[in-house]
Amino acid sequence: MPIDAARALAADPRTGDIGWDHKDIQLYHLGLGAGLPATDPDELRYTLESKLHVLPSFATVAGAGMAMMGGLAAPGIDVNLAHVLHGGQSIELHRPIPVKGNATSSAKVAALYDKGKAAVIVLRTEVADADGPLWTSDAQIFVRGEGGFGGERGPSVKEELPQRAPDRVEERHIREDQALLYRLSGDWNPLHADPEFAKLAGFDQPILHGLCSYGMTLKAVVDTALGGDVSRVRAYRTRFAGIVFPGETLRIRMWQEPGRVLVSVTAVERDDAPVLADTVVEHS
Repeated sequence: MPIDAARALAADPRTGDIGWDHKDIQLYHLGLGAGLPATDPDELRYTLESKLHVLPSFATVAGAGMAMMGGLAAPGIDVNLAHVLHGGQSIELHRPIPVKGNATSSAKVAALYDKGKAAVIVLRTEVADADGPLWTSDAQIFVRGEGGFGGERGPSVKEELPQRAPDRVEERHIREDQALLYRLSGDWNPLHADPEFAKLAGFDQPILHGLCSYGMTLKAVVDTALGGDVSRVRAYRTRFAGIVFPGETLRIRMWQEPGRVLVSVTAVERDDAPVLADTVVEHS
């Protein structure tokens, strides 16, 4: 069924109450590979409730809201999940995310772009608690075969990397079971678990969630470039440039500039095939 852009953009925001506590935070962090070595004080900040801080990318799964899946059920949008890929993600933090929270989430289709053979749906979620705004999150969803509805092509945002060697290079191994653990935080798309479904989508095996790579990358930046201080992150955006499989290794290159870290992420085992591009962490 074709996308009805006018109907989708005119639809009222979907609002609801969300909540989370330390168990949700710990599960999310473990899904990103946190906790190795298990007794490392730097890792205990992600895994032990008495020392816990919250990685800002938790905003993408807080309350198991999964705005992406909810947005794809919005009026005017009827798409096949086998044709859906997460094209990009951005988060703006208004203040640090608390370990325990109750908040109101408001999600809407903020934009729809016509790429010819595909559509890009921008799903915006704004979250606030009793003390005010917490974060604003934009998910760019790429849907193959749903273009041609006559909409604008949309902006092209390219982040040029410095013409010098990166300031830091980190590698993060993806466990074989990592997608299975990460999906417990709320993204149940069978593309990341079911081999038969993955083949229908054109992949030899299930792929890792883009948002898992996204969270792993932010953790690496926080731990190495920001002194382990999650409260320094102001905003974080990326474009999902390619896939990565469980069992592979992410190579994370960082260039530090005033107020931001530019990042490139590739898959080591596939000759540095792109995974994340146009990636920026803005910080204090």
